[in-house]
Amino acid sequence: MKTLASAVLLFLFVLPACRAADAMAAFPPAAAGMVRHVLQLPQQADESGFKVELIVGKTVETDGANRYFFGGRIEEEAIKGWGYTRYVVGKLGPMAGTLMAVDPNAPKVARFVTLDDAPHIIRYNSRLPVVVYVPEGVEVRYRIWTAGAEVKAIGKG
Repeated sequence: MKTLASAVLLFLFVLPACRAADAMAAFPPAAAGMVRHVLQLPQQADESGFKVELIVGKTVETDGANRYFFGGRIEEEAIKGWGYTRYVVGKLGPMAGTLMAVDPNAPKVARFVTLDDAPHIIRYNSRLPVVVYVPEGVEVRYRIWTAGAEVKAIGKG
């Protein structure tokens, strides 16, 4: 009986780790000048009520008044033979921003400046890692979005 319990425990703890390792076999190492970021999402009871927002950018010193952004975009690429998706930012474009006049003596502030793209929202799936390739020196952050439990009907018009 002790052996059966040990086998069950081993199966429950080792199988998820093996599955994650197997999934990573599909994702090649980062090319020269690139960095691979990996996010393993925790399992949820109903994952259809969750989404993941990918946020790519860099922390830079800017003035406190203007809005800044980088050119570039997150591309989705299917990995041939696996059917998995990886996310790639080939290059971080030049930083641009608004041109409000600022006191030249005003102190600079460290700010996380992101890509000027619509939010990149992807499906929540705890069974596969979220893998993002970005140039060296670029950060990848994320935000989890959840749906509320209440669903309302829209009136006829």
